[in-house]
Amino acid sequence: MAKGIAYFDCFSGASGDMLLGALLDAGLELSELEAALAGLGVSDYELTLEQQVRQGISGSKFTVLDQGHGRPARNLAVVRELLEGSQLDSNVVAASLRVFERLAEAEAQVHGTTVDEVHFHEVGAVDTLVDIVGFCWAIQRLKIDAIHASALPLGSGTIMTEHGLLPVPAPATLALLARAKAPTVPSEGKAEMVTPTGAALVTTLASFSRPAMTVHRVGYGFGSR
Repeated sequence: MAKGIAYFDCFSGASGDMLLGALLDAGLELSELEAALAGLGVSDYELTLEQQVRQGISGSKFTVLDQGHGRPARNLAVVRELLEGSQLDSNVVAASLRVFERLAEAEAQVHGTTVDEVHFHEVGAVDTLVDIVGFCWAIQRLKIDAIHASALPLGSGTIMTEHGLLPVPAPATLALLARAKAPTVPSEGKAEMVTPTGAALVTTLASFSRPAMTVHRVGYGFGSR
């Protein structure tokens, strides 16, 4: 039997919204994603999908609009409790937890603390929950058996975070890439091209190789730059 493959060509980086946007552009229905994420039991957000044309290429800009007040600094135990208490399929919960655990380990390494003491800031927000859980659900919904990704461009410069001004790539992103021995390529982009969420998804769930495959669908997920 033929195996379902998703190959992500990260020529312009990788973030959670870009990866999920690519799957939506390839044919995943936004209404199905919304219905599935309702089982997470998190409210005060809205999902939008905008068709755009950039550099002459048509693609999708996926956005999570956080309508809540404040960004809770959830730790791994809170995220685990949220996922295990949800109505999501057990395989989706397990894959999502693997991604969050890998991210917590990277954050703990960077901040010199333990996994249990790490409090996600940007990562604890509803948009990252949607990106990670939504991606894991989408992979199952599209019957994808194996995920592959290209080498990752690193970008450069600085970015403002909850911890203040940090270098690009962000330390947590570098820790994730180092642990996975992920291949990288030089880039002149003066911006964050691979986010911690994007790095956590691809280093946890993907193999860094381009497999032999027959292409059935193509999707472009646009970022914010």
